[in-house]
Amino acid sequence: MHFIWNEILYRPLLNLLLFFYNAVPGHDIGIAIILLTIIVRLIILPSSIKASRSQRKLKVLTPELDKLKEQYKGDQQGLAKAQMDFYKQRGVSPFSSCLPVLIQLPILFALYAVLREGLGHIDPAKVYSFIYLPPNLDTTFLGIIDLAKPEKFVLPVLAGITQYILGKMTMPVSKSTSGGMEQTINKQMMFALPIMTLFFAMSFPAGLALYWVATTVFGIGQQLWVNKEKMKEVKLKIKKKDEGEIVITEAGLGREEKDKQD
Repeated sequence: MHFIWNEILYRPLLNLLLFFYNAVPGHDIGIAIILLTIIVRLIILPSSIKASRSQRKLKVLTPELDKLKEQYKGDQQGLAKAQMDFYKQRGVSPFSSCLPVLIQLPILFALYAVLREGLGHIDPAKVYSFIYLPPNLDTTFLGIIDLAKPEKFVLPVLAGITQYILGKMTMPVSKSTSGGMEQTINKQMMFALPIMTLFFAMSFPAGLALYWVATTVFGIGQQLWVNKEKMKEVKLKIKKKDEGEIVITEAGLGREEKDKQD
């Protein structure tokens, strides 16, 4: 476990950060963190895009999920089973949005360790031989914000706002009047996550808040791209009593729905 933490997470991030710090004009540690964020997001891009597409498909299927809730109103056990069968038949997972977050958590912890320990005093033994270790590392971003210390205003607010925007983009919109506990939790989380992000960003080194802003902005751009990409038409056929078939077409924005009569 120590090897995984030290050699696969901590040291590579620390040395990549130093590499960017040495490479960027003016040796701005904030720019180095943004570049590091882009590299990390590019590494996990395949899984993130897969999750984003799954989220888009869930949005397309939300009207049919609402109908299931109406059909099994008052029968939570039956609804849970029907929903699991529904997800399985459509090839989507309600937990797909958690995957990119779970992948990022170890990276986030490692980056926190880098910013907490590394920016104060870097152990030369943890620096690769081909990476230059400056005698004095400037931890200010744009000459204004010290990223080695907590910052209470700009970056935390940006982190909260961008988190809300991303959550708004990815949250399934339900028009059901009986969404129950699930719908209530979804609405609460849309506001709870940005608030939690705001307070965490105020408590930890500002470099971590900058990383979170950068990775969330990347996520927003990725979601916009996924929403606009032209995909091969995918027909999701849903049997409906006395109405033949409904064919939900995922193309363009992935939000078109039309009826197909026999």
